[in-house]
Amino acid sequence: MSTLTIVLIVIGVILVLGLLFIMTTYNGLVRLRNMVKDQWSQIDVLLKRRTDLIPNLVETVKGYASHEKDTLSAVIDARNKVVSASTPKEEMEANGELTGALSRLFALTEAYPDLKANINFMDLQNNLKDTEDKIAYARQFYNDAVLHYKNKLEMFPSNIVASMFRFKPEEFFEANEKEKEVPKVQF
Repeated sequence: MSTLTIVLIVIGVILVLGLLFIMTTYNGLVRLRNMVKDQWSQIDVLLKRRTDLIPNLVETVKGYASHEKDTLSAVIDARNKVVSASTPKEEMEANGELTGALSRLFALTEAYPDLKANINFMDLQNNLKDTEDKIAYARQFYNDAVLHYKNKLEMFPSNIVASMFRFKPEEFFEANEKEKEVPKVQF
């Protein structure tokens, strides 16, 4: 074998290995990006369920605490913001407002013992609590998927392939300032 043949074989092997690296890295990035989208859609399903439960909950509360219009209006307004959100970021912010409004609504039960004893209200409250718990878990899974995806985008050498094909980072689902505040309830 001549030196030229050996050089051509080595160049061919390097090219094949390079293409295999690019191909597997690209496919890994696509898989992680799709995982992030899938996890967001899981959150979206749960948020829809929560927004579907809220009108029934508000109607039940209205019968017992009709003069708590500010609290009820805040819940409805926050729900409408969630429904009309068009981006994940807007949806995250709107859900923070909704969480705060719902916590104020549930605090009303202490002032209205009849409401606290209402079976429909308790059932709705339990369904909403279960949904909130599922949303919390879904947020964790979403953030884990975003973390894996971001790591792949930023770590060498996969960051080279990510920039070549213009992969964009995703945002973590973070609690906003309103969600971090302890609700203040006054009667």
